[in-house]
Amino acid sequence: MLSKLGGALLAILGASIIAFVFMRLLPGDPSRLIAGPLATPEAIEATRQALGLSDPIIVQYAKYISNFLTGDWGFSFSAGESVSTLIGARLPATIELGIYAFVGSFLAAVFFALAATYRQRPVVDGSVRAVSFFGLGVPPFWFAIMLLVVFFERLPWFPGPEGRLSPGVEPPPSVTGLYTVDALIAGEFGTFVNALHHLVLPSIALGLAVFAYLVRLLRANLLEVAREPFLVVARSKGIRRWRVFSRHALPNAFLPTLTASGLLLAQLIAGSVLIEKVFNWPGVGTLVVDSILRQDFAVVQAFILLAAMAYVVINLVVDVLYGVVDPRVRIGSKAE
Repeated sequence: MLSKLGGALLAILGASIIAFVFMRLLPGDPSRLIAGPLATPEAIEATRQALGLSDPIIVQYAKYISNFLTGDWGFSFSAGESVSTLIGARLPATIELGIYAFVGSFLAAVFFALAATYRQRPVVDGSVRAVSFFGLGVPPFWFAIMLLVVFFERLPWFPGPEGRLSPGVEPPPSVTGLYTVDALIAGEFGTFVNALHHLVLPSIALGLAVFAYLVRLLRANLLEVAREPFLVVARSKGIRRWRVFSRHALPNAFLPTLTASGLLLAQLIAGSVLIEKVFNWPGVGTLVVDSILRQDFAVVQAFILLAAMAYVVINLVVDVLYGVVDPRVRIGSKAE
C-alpha cells in the first residue's frame, strides 16, 4: 500500500510539473493581459514583478505548489475572483453530471452485457456490439449536438441548453450542491424532477463512450467466465441458468471491470469540458473553456492538477475495493 501511495504522489507531482511548464510555454504574456492593451512597458514590467514572473522557473514552481497546498490556487483576473472560489462554485454541477452519467452507463452496460451473453443470440449480441462500436467511434460533442437536434428541437421531450434548471425554477437550499440531492432533502419534488429532466441528455452524451467501453469489457469477461468448469458444475446441481449467470458468472467477470470503472468515473468528472459547453452546463468544464478563450491560465492550471489528483485518488480507492471484492488480492499482497 505504501508503494502505491508513493506512486500516486509521484504521479501528482509529475502532473503539476507538466501543467506548470505547459502553461508557461503557451503564447501570450499574462502580465500584458492583466495590465491591459494600453499599458506602458513600465506598467507591464511592474505587473511581471508583482506576479513573480521574473523569478527563476524553479522559484515560481515552488511558490505555486506551496500556495496550492495551502488553498491558494491563484487569482482569475478575468472573473475578478480567486480560482478556488470559482472552481468550488462550479464543481458540484460537474460532479452531479459525472455521477449520473457513470451510474446510468454502468447499469446499462451490465444489463446489455448480460443480454448479449446469457443466451448468446446472434441478433442481440450483434446489436449490442454495434452500439458499442458506435459509442467508441462517435465524437461526444457531435453526439451531444445530435441529441439536442432530435430531442429538443424536433421532439421537444427534454430541455435544451439552459443549464441545470428551467428558467424561473429556483435552486433548492444548498446542502451538497447537487440539485437532485438537495431537492430531495428539502422535500421539493418538483425541483427534483426538473433537475433530473435536465440531466438526461447531457448524461447520455457524456456516458455513451463509457457505456461502450464497459459493455465490451464486461461482455468479453462474461464469455470467458461462461466457459469455466465451476459454472458447469453449478448447472449440473440443478441451479437455474439465470441464477448461475447472475450469482456466479457476473461477480467473477466484474473484477476486471472494477478497475476500468474507477478510471472512467474520474475521466467523466474531469473530462466533461465539451459536453458542458454544448449543454451550457454551469460546471468546471464550461469554466475551463471560457478561461482558455480569455487566456486565464490560472484556472486552467488548477483544473489540470485537480483532474490529475482525481484520477490518482479514485485509482487508489479502486485498488482498495479490488482487495475487498477479491480476497486473493489481499492474500497476494500479504505474501509479498
